[in-house]
Amino acid sequence: MDIACREQTISKQTEKYKKLATIGLTAACMAFAAVLLKAYMDGNFDSVDTFQKYVTGFGLIAPLFLVAFQALQVILPILPGLLGCVAGTLMFGCMGGFWCNYIGISAGSIIAFLLARKYGQGLVSRMFPEEKYEKWAIWAAKSKFYTVILFLGMVLPLFPDDYFCYFTGITKMSTRKFVAIILLGKPWCILAYCIMTSMAAG
Repeated sequence: MDIACREQTISKQTEKYKKLATIGLTAACMAFAAVLLKAYMDGNFDSVDTFQKYVTGFGLIAPLFLVAFQALQVILPILPGLLGCVAGTLMFGCMGGFWCNYIGISAGSIIAFLLARKYGQGLVSRMFPEEKYEKWAIWAAKSKFYTVILFLGMVLPLFPDDYFCYFTGITKMSTRKFVAIILLGKPWCILAYCIMTSMAAG
């Protein structure tokens, strides 16, 4: 009975958390779209330099918004982080965009891991399609190379790392090791995206 009650509680908490995250992400997307629309109507899309000067006018709000947006898109894995990397580079330049994206994505990854560590399989099983969850759970439990694969996944593009942040939270990996993997593995792919965007825009 206690187990059933716990599962029910986790299910309610998961739905509440997903609803709040969805509302937050939707609000962030709408706010960002409004900013872009106003910039376009005011002629601030004439060049990258003009757009960056426009963004600078928002002060500290602009980089904090991007950091929060990138953290949220990891916690609620709907939008690809690539979009934020491209937008961040256009808004703040290559290195400015890199740091905003790196901080936001790293923070979101660690939060996702900690949520999974706290709420366990009841949360993570609802983040994955059932067949994939069962397949990956068995693989991770038996794999001797999970740490290496996770690190490479953080370094390489197109890896479903948002989901694996949750999934790793229910493995035996320590929080310290996971944080180290995120901090050391994440910057390379983000930096590559930012450099490519900067070169394309330049």
